[in-house]
Amino acid sequence: MNIELLIPLLLYLAAVFGLAFFSRRRADSQQGFLNEYLLGGRSMGGFVLAMTLAATYASASSFIGGPGAAYKMGLGWVLLAMIQLPAAWLTLGVLGKKFAIEARRHGALTLNDMLYARYQSRTVVIIASLALLLAFFGTMVVQFVGGARLLEAVTGLSYQQGLALFAITVGLYTTIGGFRAVVMTDTLQGIMMIIGTLALLTGLIHAGGGLSDMIRGLHDIDPALITPQGPDGFISQPFILSFWVLVCFGVIGLPHAAVRCISYKSSQSLHRGMVIGTAMMAFLMLGMHLAGALGRVVVPDISSPDKIMPTLMITVLPPAVAGIFLAGPMAAIMSTIDSQLIQASATLLKDLYLNYIHPDSSNRARVEKKLPRLSLWVTGIFSVLVFIAAVNPPEMIIWLNLVAFGGMQAVFLWPLVLGLYWRKATAEGALASMVTGAGSYIWFTVVKPDLGGVHAIVPSLSLSLFAFIAVSLYQHRLDRAHT
Repeated sequence: MNIELLIPLLLYLAAVFGLAFFSRRRADSQQGFLNEYLLGGRSMGGFVLAMTLAATYASASSFIGGPGAAYKMGLGWVLLAMIQLPAAWLTLGVLGKKFAIEARRHGALTLNDMLYARYQSRTVVIIASLALLLAFFGTMVVQFVGGARLLEAVTGLSYQQGLALFAITVGLYTTIGGFRAVVMTDTLQGIMMIIGTLALLTGLIHAGGGLSDMIRGLHDIDPALITPQGPDGFISQPFILSFWVLVCFGVIGLPHAAVRCISYKSSQSLHRGMVIGTAMMAFLMLGMHLAGALGRVVVPDISSPDKIMPTLMITVLPPAVAGIFLAGPMAAIMSTIDSQLIQASATLLKDLYLNYIHPDSSNRARVEKKLPRLSLWVTGIFSVLVFIAAVNPPEMIIWLNLVAFGGMQAVFLWPLVLGLYWRKATAEGALASMVTGAGSYIWFTVVKPDLGGVHAIVPSLSLSLFAFIAVSLYQHRLDRAHT
C-alpha cells in the first residue's frame, strides 16, 4: 500500500466530513427538516450554484470513463466531448427561473412535487419515482465502480477495499449534512477538480516532451487517433448528433441537475451560475479528455481504459503530489453520487412515504419527526444495495453510465420542459410520453436494431415527444366535447 498517496486522500476525506458536520450546524431548523435536508433552505449563491451543478455533472464517466474512451479513440473523442460545454447554460437557462418561480409558488421540494403541481396526477408521480430510483441505481453503480478503480490503481488497495472505503465515506457525509453538505462539498470538490486537472495536464505534457511531440506520438501509434472520426470511423456524424442529445440537450431532463434550479436564492445567483458553470464545464471537459487521449503516448498499453487517469497520476506526478490531486477525480465521482443519494432519499421519503403511505395531514407533524432517522436508513440501505451491485463491474463504465443517463432523459425531459412552457400539456400526455420514452428506449437498447450510428436516445425522445403532443391534444378535444 502506497502510504504517500493514501495519507493526502484520507486528509481530503476528513475535510469532506468536516464540511458535512459544519453544514449540519449551519442548518436552519426554522426552515423545517425537509426544506433544509432536500434543498439547503434554497440559499445557494451564484458561485456555489455553478460549482455544484458542474461538479454534479462531471462524474465518474467524465473523469474516468470519458478519458478512457479518449484513450481508445484519440483526439476525435476530445472534440466530441466538447459538445457538453453548454450543458450548465442550457439547464439553468431553460429550467432555471421559471422552474424556481413555480417551485416557490407551489412549495415544491422535489422534482416530483413539481410534476404533481403541474399535472395533478399520482400516477405520473409514482411512475416518475420508480423510473428515477431505477436509473439512479444504475448511475450510482457507475460512480461506485469509478471510485473503487481509482483507489485500486493509485493507493494499492484491492478493488473491494476501495469500494468499501468509497461507499462508507459518501453514504455517511451525505446522511450527516443533507443537501447543504452536498453543495458545500461540491464547491470544495469543484475547486479540487480544476486544480487536479491543471496539475495532471501540466505533468503529462512535460513527461511527453511537449504537446507537438505527443501529437506526433499519437500519429505513430495510429494515424486515426488524430482524426475527428477516430479508429474505424467510430465517431460518425449520426453518433455526434446522438451524443449531443445525450450529454448536452438531454441534461435538462436529469433530475439531480434539475433540482439545482429550485435551490438558488436569487436571479443574480442564477445568472452568475450560468456563466461560471459554463466556463468550468469547458475547462474540465477539455482538460480531462485531452489528458486521456495524450496519455496513450506516455502509457501505450493498459489493461483497462478506465484506469488511464489514475495510472497517469502516479506516472507523471510525484507520489505526494499525486495523492493530493487524486482528490480531483475522486471529487468528481463523489459530487455526483451524493446528489443522487439525496434525490433517491427525497423520492422515497417525500414523494412516496409522506404522500402515499402517510398522507393524513392531521398526523403530518408526528410523521415528519421520524424523517431524520428514516433518511439515515434510506441512504444507508440504498448505499449497501449499490455497493453489492458494484462488486462485479463492467470493463468500461462510460457505456453503463450513458445507458442510465438516456433512460432518465427519455422519462423526464418532455414532461419537465413542456409542462413548464406548453399550456396544453396534460397528465395523460405526460404519462404517454414517460411510458413511450422508457419503453422505446429499453427496446432500442436491448434489441439494438441498426440505426445507422444513431444512439437509442434520439428515436426514443422523438417518439416520446410525439406521444406527449398527440395525447395532450386528443385529451383537450375530449375535454371540450364534454363541456
